[in-house]
Amino acid sequence: MGEGSNVAAGPMSSERASAPTTWYDGDIERVVVTEDQIQNKIDDLAKQVAADYSEADSILLVGVLKGAFMFMADFARALGRHSRAAELEFMAVSSYGQRATSSGVVRILKDLDRDIANRHVIVVEDIVDSGLTLSWLLKYLESRSAASVEVVALLRKPDAVKVDVDVKYIGFDIPNEFVVGYGLDYAERYREVPYIGVLKPSVYSRT
Repeated sequence: MGEGSNVAAGPMSSERASAPTTWYDGDIERVVVTEDQIQNKIDDLAKQVAADYSEADSILLVGVLKGAFMFMADFARALGRHSRAAELEFMAVSSYGQRATSSGVVRILKDLDRDIANRHVIVVEDIVDSGLTLSWLLKYLESRSAASVEVVALLRKPDAVKVDVDVKYIGFDIPNEFVVGYGLDYAERYREVPYIGVLKPSVYSRT
């Protein structure tokens, strides 16, 4: 499994924690991955993918909504900077019943808009935690006769993995905590936060 270096940021400075400059800073317990670290890692991942697919006619990126939309956009732009054109597609899936079965049950909310037969597909994921939904999604895409299917994930929680999924390109391994930001949400909030952070426990008590 190909992985990049996994470097996490330290806690937020006391100045930032005590004097929030945005509506969300006061809700963040600590930063796990900074905005600069994210952008540097995306550039590294794009270089790897561009090199690995240098002989391919084209790449089809499949983003998994909603969490992957920011990563998808920045990753596609980074690929373009490294001389690898890519086409974009999106899927939305809902997983349920995972407490009752080890494999999980997945419902497609939005399917692909085109045929992927004989295409080189890269699934773009914001985070890999249990691996249940991603495992199902990879089998689904492979069943549609893609030439190849790989995964690029910005984040992975090794301690949360229940199904071993072969993720070729990984940005950061992070602790098994509730993180938000850069597309990841809590109750549809915090997606616009430019870094990855852990929410303060007090946030959950509001709802």
